[in-house]
Amino acid sequence: MPQDIDFELPAAAAIGPGLDEVRRRNLEWVRRLGLVSDDRSAAWYASWDMPRLAALGFPHAGGPALDLCADAMGFFFVFDDQFDGPLGLDPARTARVCRQLIDIAHGAAPPAGGDPCTAAFADIRARGRRGAHPGWTARTAHEWEYYFAAHAHEAIGRLRGAPADMTTYLQVRRGIAATDLPLSLGERAAGITVPAVAFHAPQLRIMRQAAVDVTLMCNDVYSLEKEEARGDVDNLVLVLEHTRHLDRDEAVAAAGHRVNRLVRRFRELAGQVPALCEQLGLRRRERAAVDTYVGIMTAWMAGYHAWQTGTLRYRAAPEVVPASGPGHFDQILRVPRNTPAHDTS
Repeated sequence: MPQDIDFELPAAAAIGPGLDEVRRRNLEWVRRLGLVSDDRSAAWYASWDMPRLAALGFPHAGGPALDLCADAMGFFFVFDDQFDGPLGLDPARTARVCRQLIDIAHGAAPPAGGDPCTAAFADIRARGRRGAHPGWTARTAHEWEYYFAAHAHEAIGRLRGAPADMTTYLQVRRGIAATDLPLSLGERAAGITVPAVAFHAPQLRIMRQAAVDVTLMCNDVYSLEKEEARGDVDNLVLVLEHTRHLDRDEAVAAAGHRVNRLVRRFRELAGQVPALCEQLGLRRRERAAVDTYVGIMTAWMAGYHAWQTGTLRYRAAPEVVPASGPGHFDQILRVPRNTPAHDTS
């Protein structure tokens, strides 16, 4: 099984106290917003353990910040599963569904009587923006836009029925993986503002891309069987098989080598950060923020991997969620009522 593969990732941070309380509040949140509709759905959702992912991936978070991270993780995965069925095979409908979410990301009010996914996202976005630096708010609006818009292109891939080339795969997969959003959430959770001159330094930009790619590529290996059974093609192992004419074992091994190279590059560049801060003349507080941000990126890679090796999301028994069927019990995402189903304007 691909889930047996090991990666050269840093060790995850220890989980602090209070995880059970975060689990309770998170489950209350998904019930209140309607992301789960009954006890069976709630039990399946709880088996993923989104609060554990938040605690492992965002060790700087605590209290309301950790709750926000847990709720955001829950939204990502519930939203993703909404495209396992017919909606995920209709790029035009998917684009219409995501359009109003993109508007909310940029500051529009959520529509009255919207579906649970729309209400949940509006809640997360409002909580994240509260007290945030204007630069963070502007940047994350575009990160959310990329995330939502990528779903239509994932649907196009499903219709194509075959993996794309590596460059196209990465453009779509980075969007579906929410690209920089978890790292941006980590900034908010830690209460830091990374100076723009450091945030956009070549070293940090390359490190950020490596952290994103390591996470999504490891996930592609662990979720391979689930995604392949449901017709998803934006998966690193499938792309390597298709473009390099590899068998399954060779492709999994090649994916592992790619991940490990990225991790080594990340560590190499991390060693250059203190000298970079010195060259940029950053003040002590600014250097501390940059150091924390490097820790955020490291923790996300390590924490996500530690979570995915233990969650039942990728190892559910067929009687719980059939491998070839949707990964959800509830279809809670709807095409906006005021948008005609076949509008081409």
